[in-house]
Amino acid sequence: MRKLAITTTAIAAVAFMALAGCSTRTDTGTDGGTDAAGFEEGSLIGVALPDKTSENWVLAGGLFEDAITEAGFEGDVQYAGQSTPVPDQQSQITTMVTNGAKVIIIGAKDGGQLGAQVAAAKEAGAVVIAYDRILENTEDIDYYLAFDNFRVGQEQGQALLDGLEAAKPGGPWNIELFAGSPDDPNAAVFFDGAMDKLQPAIDDGSLTVLSGQTDFNQVTTQGWLAQNAQTRMDTLLQGSYGSADLDGVLSPNDTLARAIITSVEAAGKPDIVVTGQDSEAASIPLIMSGKQYMTIYKDTRALVAKALEMVSTLAAGDEVETNAETDNKSKEVPTFYLDPVVVTADNAAEVYKDNPDLEPLTK
Repeated sequence: MRKLAITTTAIAAVAFMALAGCSTRTDTGTDGGTDAAGFEEGSLIGVALPDKTSENWVLAGGLFEDAITEAGFEGDVQYAGQSTPVPDQQSQITTMVTNGAKVIIIGAKDGGQLGAQVAAAKEAGAVVIAYDRILENTEDIDYYLAFDNFRVGQEQGQALLDGLEAAKPGGPWNIELFAGSPDDPNAAVFFDGAMDKLQPAIDDGSLTVLSGQTDFNQVTTQGWLAQNAQTRMDTLLQGSYGSADLDGVLSPNDTLARAIITSVEAAGKPDIVVTGQDSEAASIPLIMSGKQYMTIYKDTRALVAKALEMVSTLAAGDEVETNAETDNKSKEVPTFYLDPVVVTADNAAEVYKDNPDLEPLTK
């Protein structure tokens, strides 16, 4: 996969401002967690990321490596392997703690299985930042940084309704529901947000899920793997849509959306409304051609830049900016949410105009 172009000096500039004490804090949100007393340039910053099943995770690793170095710190950026990802990540975080990391940024493979490791990090004096995925059932987490994932789900659900209305005004419509991996805490948040918009239409009969599979545990996609989504879509089509029309599918991300589109096209049921997320390069031409209705743009560059701003604020001994709190089943975690952006064929060129890898794909 190509790494999206980014000027890492821009990230470094934000980080150095915070390091110099030029805080960007606006006092618009919740007070932060237990801020560090400050630490020196050159300190170790650990970044533990899940496996490379998403284009955005691949991108994030490279951005973190460049930005941490240019901000004047030493970086240790690790990915969990595919065969034993949770034990891999547990071991990687333990090594970061042993090596004296001042901040450990964790994009968890399974946010409920890192309690012992983050407890050790806190005991060693490190600040723990959950990145993109919340760490559950632990009090040993200082901050959570992400896009507002419930809102992402709401936007996907509303977009599905909008697309269905545009394609077949007045309905009714037959749809199927997909969710992400059950070991990713974000998956349920996305799904719950979408159902906040879709459930009323299911209740009033405007939407029908012919398979009857409407519970999160029935619609998950283990590992966020495309082949798992395609296999399930094949099964749904064979079991419920022999002569019935399928009008739309709630897909939680672009990778699964493409797999779903492959399945429905092979079954001779094209031209359905399919949602997505992540603005993956492979999905932009599908959006422009109408095969995929929408995606969500969660600019990884902005998320990494914010993470480095937080690190440098901590290095300066200043208070980290937050704007929300998130319940991780043990505490209310000080949180900074960035805003997601809905992208369709109508606004793709404008949304991606500053992204040199995605904007050309909208032509």
